[in-house]
Amino acid sequence: MVKSVLPKNKKIALLLPVMLMASVSLCFVADMTDQDWLNWGNKCLMQSFDQTSDAKIKKWELALTDDSFIRLRKTYQNGKQEYFSFHLHSLQDMDYLGTVNTGTLQLKAKGEDIIVQTYNDKKGNVDSMATVLSIPVKNMEPERLDSLQHALLYFKSKGL
Repeated sequence: MVKSVLPKNKKIALLLPVMLMASVSLCFVADMTDQDWLNWGNKCLMQSFDQTSDAKIKKWELALTDDSFIRLRKTYQNGKQEYFSFHLHSLQDMDYLGTVNTGTLQLKAKGEDIIVQTYNDKKGNVDSMATVLSIPVKNMEPERLDSLQHALLYFKSKGL
């Protein structure tokens, strides 16, 4: 038998703010529009993308679109470009590998549903498909990660 350390009135005092915060956040989420979700998702992705994960990256673009796509374009110093496009209706799972400071966000598709294209590559331009889109990120607090997951799931359900 586990005996509680806190008296009943202190348990209620601790539980009440947690319940209140949860209900307020649910109300906020329920009131968000498509544009709010889009703005938040893009802000989160833009602020979290870790360009320093690859010193050869000259320029990058990462966007969540209103038609439920995630698009990532990396341009390297030698002119090579990698382009990834992923419709969120195919999102099967989202994993995070790393620490709060730096890590990799992995978006997993149901099948080979992620378009991968390379341009200006010495080996030639290549079109292929993948099952995982790995996005290097930084400063990914658990709350931010959870919120981003909610945004992606929102667009996943919107795209169905």
